Amino acid sequence: MKNICVFCGSASGREGGGYMEQAQSFGRLLAKNKMSVVYGGASIGVMAAVANSALEEGAEVYGVIPEFLKQIEIGHLGLTKLHIVETMHERKQIMYDLSDAFVALPGGFGTLDELCEIMTWAQLKHHEKPCFILNENGFFDALLKHFDSLVTEGFLSAEHRKILTTYSTQEELIEHLCGK
Repeated sequence: MKNICVFCGSASGREGGGYMEQAQSFGRLLAKNKMSVVYGGASIGVMAAVANSALEEGAEVYGVIPEFLKQIEIGHLGLTKLHIVETMHERKQIMYDLSDAFVALPGGFGTLDELCEIMTWAQLKHHEKPCFILNENGFFDALLKHFDSLVTEGFLSAEHRKILTTYSTQEELIEHLCGK
């Protein structure tokens, strides 16, 4: 079984945006394909939607949350294991250590921080684990365009831009994760 780290928001997104439904569907697909979830450990927002749907389908789900965020993001007590750590850096390191691949779903600064740090680690040859964005409904279009402009403007090599693979459907991403 692969451990898939999912970077996503502790918020639910705007009403009618479909973010919670997307997260629930993705969590179910991971579980149905015998993958476990590693995530930020919250019991609210998009994070909880991924975790709860994966748990409902019988997957193992591992959360990692700093002590100071347990009350804000409300640490999820129904997980396979909830790692409580001291710092955000420790959180990201444990999420990295537990994971075989990384997927970004909609979220805010925290999601982008996690995604950019894990891509930077790959750029610096700290790891060769795959990094993905699930860009359903074009949520990440502007960010992806910016990443392309980093190449155009000479701040990122074309080779390093390839660290991040983008899929526009869950099914395509799951097929890739399953090696199909």
